Amino acid sequence: MGARSVGSGSGSNRRTVAELVQERWGDHRPGLWFEERSLTHHQVAAGAAARAALLADLLPPGAEPHIGVLLDNTPEYPLWLSAAALSGAAVAGINPTRRGPELARDILHTECRVLVTEQAHLGLLDGLELPGVRLLVTDTEAYEELLAPYADARPEPVKAAAPESRLLLYFTSGSTGAPKAAICSQGRLAAAGRSLVDHFGVRADDVHYVCMPMFHGNAVIADWAPALAAGAGVALRRRFSASGFLADVRAYGATYFTYVGRAVQYVLATPEQADDRDNPLRLGFGTEAGAVDAAAFEERFGVRLVEGYGSSEGGAAIQRTPGTPAGAIGRAAPGDDLAVVDPVSREECPAADFGDDGRLLNGREAIGELVNRGPNPFEGYWRNEAAEAARQREGWYWTGDLFYRDAEGFLYFAGRTDDRLRVDSENLAAAVIENILARYADAAAVAVYAVPDPVAGDQVMATLALREGADFDPLRFAEFLLGQADLGTKMAPRFVRVVERMPVTATNKIHRVGLRREGFRCADPVWWRPPGEAAYRRLEAGDVEGLVAEYRARGREELLVR
Repeated sequence: MGARSVGSGSGSNRRTVAELVQERWGDHRPGLWFEERSLTHHQVAAGAAARAALLADLLPPGAEPHIGVLLDNTPEYPLWLSAAALSGAAVAGINPTRRGPELARDILHTECRVLVTEQAHLGLLDGLELPGVRLLVTDTEAYEELLAPYADARPEPVKAAAPESRLLLYFTSGSTGAPKAAICSQGRLAAAGRSLVDHFGVRADDVHYVCMPMFHGNAVIADWAPALAAGAGVALRRRFSASGFLADVRAYGATYFTYVGRAVQYVLATPEQADDRDNPLRLGFGTEAGAVDAAAFEERFGVRLVEGYGSSEGGAAIQRTPGTPAGAIGRAAPGDDLAVVDPVSREECPAADFGDDGRLLNGREAIGELVNRGPNPFEGYWRNEAAEAARQREGWYWTGDLFYRDAEGFLYFAGRTDDRLRVDSENLAAAVIENILARYADAAAVAVYAVPDPVAGDQVMATLALREGADFDPLRFAEFLLGQADLGTKMAPRFVRVVERMPVTATNKIHRVGLRREGFRCADPVWWRPPGEAAYRRLEAGDVEGLVAEYRARGREELLVR
């Protein structure tokens, strides 16, 4: 399956990432920073050209031109992205948090003939069967010797480096089955970079701080690509560090960064300093910071956070514009025919009804799945026709995300479709319950998810990460719930797990799959409300045994381990 052309106009009128890399040849301004090292834009282009020439000799004739990159955010990552662009190859971003057969599956599924890694990750490959895969270990003398003969190469894109050429194979969430490798072409990535340059006014003298992992689409599409398109600099952080965030920003003169998930929350949790606002940042762009944390971040650091939405596969996007209400993501991007629909009837959901305090009153009717009913740049999944068909049903692109809209057309995120719960035949959205529980004063982070009911459907479980110095008071929490006018009778958690730190994935998103899998049988303390009781009490071993026996008696015990 090849990548398909996207957007309007012929391929000859669209830019490629290879062309953007080539334009940096001869640009001797500082362009890439990492720890104590720096490279000029010209050196980056030259390094990419050398790797592209090496790659041409390494790829077997007739093989798919795919390379796997199993690296932290080191300079080798953007160098190999650029090299792949010049040579018409594609990079599969390999997630270093995957293990064993799952890791091998990602590499083999994307048909990588070359795997670029570093010594720190070699242990992950021990014992894996990777037939036909050539291993390059970047921080070794052997690697430097292998590159040396190509030092004089110039960044001249080959004919295969066309706008429709695959450039990225990046894995989307594996919450339901194995992760899917979404395709992103050179043309789409270059267009995405240019769009963000125009939207945010990115300048050549900006410095983009890349602290989110580059195997994830966010860091490449929303951070690296606009920097490349504008000729801006890039500063890399090997792995995200909340304590190192502000020091890096100041050291590199960073003006722009992207975030995913709880990264903003972790930065806010660092001790406040009198000079926090003394920094060069002017903008942060990302998702899932939440209105409260975004306001706190701007107040503390003087930096505006812009919440955006774009499905990983590129099929739908929402743009935040002036006048967007608090809590809303924005409106549909120009040309998109976005709608919030009932996934069963395919009818549009009614507009949201808000109370005087701004709380959603008709979530049951207003929340539906966001779809794009018009042309969209979705380019498919690698070797996964079933997943493509599920994503593009009946001519519409189904995002898999829950939203609601107000009367003015502004869209509000309500969670993932697989985060929908069904309690006593009533459909609930986890994100709506999370937004309510986030008001609890002692909560630093909240996750809501389904655990199976012993009889039918689901029960609501919440995990709370408490603010520093706070203890969980079950009576006070129950009183808090009673005081929330928009907490429906089915929404109150049956189980409450309390953790010191919210478990997250490698991309700093809450690890919901792990939370759901463990359910109420976990090492952390859990409080629960037995049926018919109003108060929470500690879930003890005897309670767990009784619950499991009930599931077993009704033939639903196997649901506890799914």
